[in-house]
Amino acid sequence: MTDIAQAGTFQLGDRRVKRLGYGAMQLAGPGVFGPPRDRAAAIAVLRAAVAAGVDHIDTSDFYGPHVTNQIIREALHPYPDDLVIVTKVGAKRGADASWNPAFSAAELTQAVHDNLRNLGVEALDVVNLRLMFDVHGPAEGPVEAPLTVLADLQRQGLIRRIGLSNATPRQVADGRRIADIVCVQNQYNLAHRGDDAFIDALAASGTAYVPFFPLGGFSPLQSGTLSEVAAGLGATPMQVALAWLLRRSPNILLIPGTSSLGHLRENLAAAELSLPEEAMAALDRIGAA
Repeated sequence: MTDIAQAGTFQLGDRRVKRLGYGAMQLAGPGVFGPPRDRAAAIAVLRAAVAAGVDHIDTSDFYGPHVTNQIIREALHPYPDDLVIVTKVGAKRGADASWNPAFSAAELTQAVHDNLRNLGVEALDVVNLRLMFDVHGPAEGPVEAPLTVLADLQRQGLIRRIGLSNATPRQVADGRRIADIVCVQNQYNLAHRGDDAFIDALAASGTAYVPFFPLGGFSPLQSGTLSEVAAGLGATPMQVALAWLLRRSPNILLIPGTSSLGHLRENLAAAELSLPEEAMAALDRIGAA
């Protein structure tokens, strides 16, 4: 069995978690909408992840909507003491499966209560505010009003820690005047390197960075260099892409998602993959191309 502790740990708020976690988005139906084709398989993947030592699961009640959190509850409740479940608010799904902003005080409060109910908890470990000024990537916009709502819910004891998703450095700085920002969750991977300087700044402040789409998301990573490095190491390209992220910075926490037990095992095995310097140099050039 893979020892994911070899990937190390990092602080996530007041909790220390293993750097290789699990993202639950793919447990919903196609397009992250509706129920999965095989609910029993989704439950099996979650239980296998926790059995393998995963103690950080990323989710949201707008996955499905509601579906993913309900599956997590069915699979894992009552939760292990060391399990940290991180969720997101700030968006909602339209009847046509569209992704829409949900930033009002009423919408954010409702979302927190939906997460509490569907996960079956009295307080949420970490809530990321998903910024929706541009659905496709970080864009400047005011964060004071929505973060003030979450900070109030935190004071009520419904939220333990707060993070930001799809955020810019300025928004993190603005947010820190309202609440302690324990993590930033943005798109980042071998080929999508826009946050390089941001990651380094967050590492210097001890803040976790959680890349979503670490394997490319809806458009999986494809690179001749990645394939060549993987072949030379006797690993899969996806394992190499994850191992590169683990080497990239100590504050990176990984949440690769899958609905397949085979892919789960493949992803977790990246914890034990050592990348020699020449491999790192070749992989670094992918993002610079």
